[in-house]
Amino acid sequence: MQAAPSLSDPIVIAHRGASGERPEHTIAAYELAIAQGADVIEPDLVPTKDGALVARHENEISETTDVADHPEFASRKTTKTIDGKELTGWFTEDFTLAELKTLRAKERLPLMRPDNRAFDGQETIPTFEEVIALAKKHGVAIYPETKHPSYFASIGKGTDAPLVAALQKAGWDSAEAPVFIQSFEVKNLQRLRGMTKVRLIQLVDGAGAPADGAAPSYAAMVSPAGLKAVAVYAWGLGPNKGMLWDGDAPTSIVADAHAAGLRVHPWTYRAENYFLPGRHRDGINPRGRGDLQGEIAEALRLGIDGFFTDFPAIGVKARDEARHASLGAK
Repeated sequence: MQAAPSLSDPIVIAHRGASGERPEHTIAAYELAIAQGADVIEPDLVPTKDGALVARHENEISETTDVADHPEFASRKTTKTIDGKELTGWFTEDFTLAELKTLRAKERLPLMRPDNRAFDGQETIPTFEEVIALAKKHGVAIYPETKHPSYFASIGKGTDAPLVAALQKAGWDSAEAPVFIQSFEVKNLQRLRGMTKVRLIQLVDGAGAPADGAAPSYAAMVSPAGLKAVAVYAWGLGPNKGMLWDGDAPTSIVADAHAAGLRVHPWTYRAENYFLPGRHRDGINPRGRGDLQGEIAEALRLGIDGFFTDFPAIGVKARDEARHASLGAK
């Protein structure tokens, strides 16, 4: 069985693969991330009509596939309400895996990442099993996110059991397994605590609350008392990277989470100016690239234990240079 990545250094988590340079959640994006030195690859998981788990950012797939170009699926277009939001499009739970495999992936942010459009149409939608096989082949960890677990459970397509079954089939059912399971909801992580021994990560955002109503707000969850409650069932905390800062000054969230016994893996570090804080932007072009390495270095100095990035090569460089600087200071 593979060992989990070393926790002596912060881990670099390839967010949907190397999604800054390839269409997200494709084998090509994951392979590039691995080649760039990522410790972990991240698949978001949604179910198909026939119960398979596939890697897509959302179950609505018009932004990430060519489904709209398939006349045979035109009648599948519909409107649904998911976690309180009305969405119109095509949804994975209305397609069998065989049908989804006839689609091809495309860049989700074509205006922000126009170069990635050169790879449109080249990749299929990967299954969770395919992602596991890729991780095993290259000796990296996986970081699956359960998307909309309450919604899927409500339509009879719960994802917790098939997720655990796939991990068990892979031989991954211990705290040392190269797996981290993440969720923005609370109740499914609490259920998973009784279903598997792999590490669980509570995701939190700077606004809003869990869709399952398990907490009044994410803000309440990251109070010292809230973090202690999270630590009862979770191994780590995944905060929006903006929660590490109040303007240019650091907040106490990293220290508070550590005090509660939680590791901290903020999300998501991206190179484009649009996603960077003002102090790290270069010019005014939203899709121009700024100082992502500097932004990550700042977070590393706060003591984070890992981070999600669309640009693993930059993340690895930032992590390694921070390590060398730390060793040189001793």
